[in-house]
Amino acid sequence: MLIKITLFIALILSIIIPFAVYAAGEKNKGRYKKALALNVISFFGIMIISQIILFSTTAFAGEAAATASAGISTGLGYIAAALATGLSCVGGGIAVASAASAALGAISEDSSILAKSLLFVGLAEGVCLYGLIISFMILGKL
Repeated sequence: MLIKITLFIALILSIIIPFAVYAAGEKNKGRYKKALALNVISFFGIMIISQIILFSTTAFAGEAAATASAGISTGLGYIAAALATGLSCVGGGIAVASAASAALGAISEDSSILAKSLLFVGLAEGVCLYGLIISFMILGKL
């Protein structure tokens, strides 16, 4: 829990500090580089400091045995669920990009084909939902 809180604080600070530098600075091209450099330095600096603080304590043997008993199959199951969702969403995004742009072009010429074009866009979005359902099925078996 402490690791999640530290990661959240690091992410928030690495966004707020460079944004303040970007917003308060002169309106020139150098402020982009300065804000990006400050973002990288603050994020990795906060992460290094938080890892030093978090891992300065000793680990207990009971915790290591509990995590080792999970096995490689559980890890591969999580990877499979992530790949099912991620790749189906990438494919669905590509399909929606081409179907929606073609649908908008067709609707601008003839507005009576709105329902047909929305049907194809909806079918392309369904690919993402199928991948999400498969990943839930995989996670249910773990």
